[in-house]
Amino acid sequence: MTKGSSTRRPGLLFHAGLALLALAGVLALIAAPAVLHASRIRLGRLETRAPFPTALMRARAAEARRRGAAANIQFRFAPYDRISPLLRRAVLVAEDDAFFHHGGLDWSEIGASARRNLERRRIVRGGSTITQQLARNLYLGEQRTLTRKVEEVVLALRIERAVSKRRILELYLNLIEWGDGVYGAEAAAGHYFGTSAEALNARQALLLASVIINPRRFSPLAPPRRIERRVHTIASRMIRRGQLSQAEYRLAVGEPAPVLEAARPESASVEEPLDTGADEDMGAAPDDSTEQAPAPPQ
Repeated sequence: MTKGSSTRRPGLLFHAGLALLALAGVLALIAAPAVLHASRIRLGRLETRAPFPTALMRARAAEARRRGAAANIQFRFAPYDRISPLLRRAVLVAEDDAFFHHGGLDWSEIGASARRNLERRRIVRGGSTITQQLARNLYLGEQRTLTRKVEEVVLALRIERAVSKRRILELYLNLIEWGDGVYGAEAAAGHYFGTSAEALNARQALLLASVIINPRRFSPLAPPRRIERRVHTIASRMIRRGQLSQAEYRLAVGEPAPVLEAARPESASVEEPLDTGADEDMGAAPDDSTEQAPAPPQ
């Protein structure tokens, strides 16, 4: 190394350090108001009731008014135990496989999503947990900005401290958007299949779980190839974990189940993620309380 290069290197490192400090300062200035705002949002009594209408419902109603259309809401609350276990498990596989093992943020998924999106140079994989999606649905709506993301993170951490995992999943399944004006598993089951959330069969449950990536673009009644691939992937994981019977697998995907040595629990970390993010259009997202959320206005 020459004398000139040795004297330049400390200078370059110094200026790089200053640039990083400046960037950190800018990010802190952006994040601080968002953290303060999110910390002041009243969660309400989430253990027994949920905000209704949600921020997403209000945003969709505003969209409808701008189009001169009616803002109809199909919604009926279903307690956790009245939602098909097939749907509950399929949604966890599709949206947040580590749900019961994180505290609101899945850092391994966030890192993996960032790497994948940088490799592809576009958003091909989302990193939001079910709790983050619920926070966005309840309090923030559809706006996607850096400050909103910070608020979503803060709210997700607060929700995790406020209520149980069971209650979070119950709220998510009841308030998630499943089509234009269709919110929650009970309304979706009736709207698409003429049945209840409790009576969904394997095919219906996996289709509903698969269209969550963009429920206003994809319909479970006319699933394109992408949705059928998701159904197949979810069914394959569920049968490996002992969450689907051979008959349920056949019903879900229309073919015999693969031959397995033995059903065994599997970690999400060893499996390729489902495609989420590029079409993510989440509206919504268990505590043992099953008191209903307020009924929608007539």
